[in-house]
Amino acid sequence: MLRLLRHLAPYRWSIAAALVLIFIQSLAELYLPTLMAGIVDSGVTRGDTHFILWAGARMLLVTLGSVACSILSAWLASRVSMAFGRDLRGRLFEKVAGFSLHAFDRFGAATLLTRTTNDVTQVQTFTLMLFRMLVAAPLMCIGGLVMAISMDRHLSVVLLASVPALVAAIAFIAVRGVKLFRRMQDKLDRLNLVLRESLIGVRVIRAFNRVGSDQARFEGASRDLADTALAAQRTMALLMPTMMVAMNLTTLAILWFGGQRIDAGQAHVGGMMAFVQYATQILFSLMMVSIMFVFLPRASVSAGRINEVLEISPEITDPPMPRALEKVRGEVEFRDVVYRYPGAEEPALQHVSFTAAPGEVTAIIGGTGSGKSTLAGLVPRFFDVESGAVLIDGVDVRELRQAELRRHIGFVPQKAVLFSDSVAGNIRYGREDATDDEVRQAAATAQAAEFIEARPEGYAAPVAQGGLNLSGGQKQRLSIARALARRPAIYVFDDSFSALDFKTDSALRRALKEDVRDATVLIVAQRVSTVMDADRIVVLEDGKVAGIGRHEALMRDCAVYREIVASQLSPKEAA
Repeated sequence: MLRLLRHLAPYRWSIAAALVLIFIQSLAELYLPTLMAGIVDSGVTRGDTHFILWAGARMLLVTLGSVACSILSAWLASRVSMAFGRDLRGRLFEKVAGFSLHAFDRFGAATLLTRTTNDVTQVQTFTLMLFRMLVAAPLMCIGGLVMAISMDRHLSVVLLASVPALVAAIAFIAVRGVKLFRRMQDKLDRLNLVLRESLIGVRVIRAFNRVGSDQARFEGASRDLADTALAAQRTMALLMPTMMVAMNLTTLAILWFGGQRIDAGQAHVGGMMAFVQYATQILFSLMMVSIMFVFLPRASVSAGRINEVLEISPEITDPPMPRALEKVRGEVEFRDVVYRYPGAEEPALQHVSFTAAPGEVTAIIGGTGSGKSTLAGLVPRFFDVESGAVLIDGVDVRELRQAELRRHIGFVPQKAVLFSDSVAGNIRYGREDATDDEVRQAAATAQAAEFIEARPEGYAAPVAQGGLNLSGGQKQRLSIARALARRPAIYVFDDSFSALDFKTDSALRRALKEDVRDATVLIVAQRVSTVMDADRIVVLEDGKVAGIGRHEALMRDCAVYREIVASQLSPKEAA
């Protein structure tokens, strides 16, 4: 928690001002019982109306000052804690945006969502409580003890018996609460994961008639969370009754022993009333601490989970002295590339070498798990090679800034990803300043213009989250149009034609060859029909290059390619 609170440094002056105001408020509240004791013991006893009015006026002024300090400190504390939460969410988002694919796999989307929202809210709430009580609770407790002892040291024995017992009870409850709240956050992650999978996989769930079992799975996760939350809340619910019992018993003991001292002429009524007020302030300060202990366990767990994200060192970083690409041609060279996924025994790619030249289409084909998508992911530097190098125009991609590298690449992922925006907005995601004509041209090349213009809203038609109101082929064509609108020097299509029918696939490739004739085009595909016309075909098998050449040469010289062709095409089609 302390490591996370270091991020409050930009607000140190606001925090200092709030703490000073709380300090003044606490002093005012400690001074009020003394004024009241003077009125009762001096003014009322002597019948001195002038003294009573003057002391009462001072009490009123002190009270107004205390109220003003309380309002201002609450306003400052609220501003600081809300800004802290906003900045913390921003830091988490920025950190997660820079995650490598392996870091995403390590955490998972469900827990990252929880940490960015629920966990930040827990820390933000605790921070607000901390500012209000950090100075007030210790000052009221220590100051109250000092004032009570100076008022009547014999009655102070009551406090010396009740306060340690109360502190021990609070500590016991808080320690147990931390364990339960940690389990509670983990089970909240699990519930979010189940819910997310159910929403994303709703079509599969319905298709296999598993709605009932999926509902039972969700209810099980929800019940598990509810049981843990109830156990945690039951534990923390003991705090308030414990505080109230201790406060009432302490007040009763003070009145009992104080009454006896007054009857013996050893104390005054006003002094005993002030002592009761100080005892109440001491116990109230401990109550404030106990309230903080309600928030502390969850905030502590949440802070640890947030720190886990913030303290991850990025695997992909910009070089300290980056190089710049001048007059980008777009030549892509894989030079003896070896890549191994973390924890894998065997490399996913082994000694892969080939060059994709500008103005040519280089296709990559192979069986499932042969390393095609891994190879495509190395170009925009989603991950770095273990050995060897990937070069753009002779420059190692690791020597370039990531933004500079990716500015020259139009990447179309294997799974089409669209955003909740208009059709034109999704296409302009590739280049914000693309004109309407360029958007239409990109859509036409991607064979998307027909279905876009058939809609009443045309290019202003809304796209639902994840493109749920579009078919798989339509989503792929919009993703391709998005890359075309970018007009980069290098295009990487990672199995981006798989949802297209053969007619659309053929038309798209013809239009693509004409539209990007000067660019380097890398096409990852599993369908032979998609790669047959490529200028260069790279055949992968188990992460190794099994052959490189045109379709005719590979049919003659590469057994792996012949097997792939024979599994998809007839001899006549292959010829």
